[in-house]
Amino acid sequence: MCVGRCSRIVGPCLLVLGMLSVLASILLLFPGGAWQYLVDGHISRRAKIMPGTWGGGVMVLLAATHITAVGWRCACCSDCGTRRNAFLSVVLSKLALLGSAACFFFSGLGLTDGPLCLVWLIPSLSWHRGLADSYLFYPSTWSTCLEPVGIVAWHVTFFSLLLLISAAEMLLTFLQIINGCAGCLCGFCEGKEAGLSRVPGVR
Repeated sequence: MCVGRCSRIVGPCLLVLGMLSVLASILLLFPGGAWQYLVDGHISRRAKIMPGTWGGGVMVLLAATHITAVGWRCACCSDCGTRRNAFLSVVLSKLALLGSAACFFFSGLGLTDGPLCLVWLIPSLSWHRGLADSYLFYPSTWSTCLEPVGIVAWHVTFFSLLLLISAAEMLLTFLQIINGCAGCLCGFCEGKEAGLSRVPGVR
């Protein structure tokens, strides 16, 4: 696959993933769709830092916007400074890779730590019992958190979603780094393809 075509696939995919990451991170602040827990400060610290917004979101979206623009611009114009743009896409992709890795790390910590429960059915129960005895392996204990209602499932769902999104972002940004390096060395292939199409007998 040529460098330009790869950018036109990777860029939009990263745009979608980045927006989903921001949405999932915001929803973590509103367990069950309720806003009062955020106002009162009763949100877990991992959710408060919003890794899906700045890590898997903004940093990825910056790179995705540039990658998409370069990919489609070079489809319409063979003289667009492709090597310079390819180099910039490599730099932005590395920042996006760093951001998505940070999102993956903090989302993993958030999933491990568990949500902030205000009212327990069993007062002495706590999520922090070590990884081997993590609440993740005992769904039957989730109902012991009475408030916020359904917070455990909410917490697990969106942090798991952030893990999957950030993992996909890391893969795509890594591919784009390789793609951008190829663009720096060889340029995009649209100009070559356009030249070949004008040669008689070449389709």
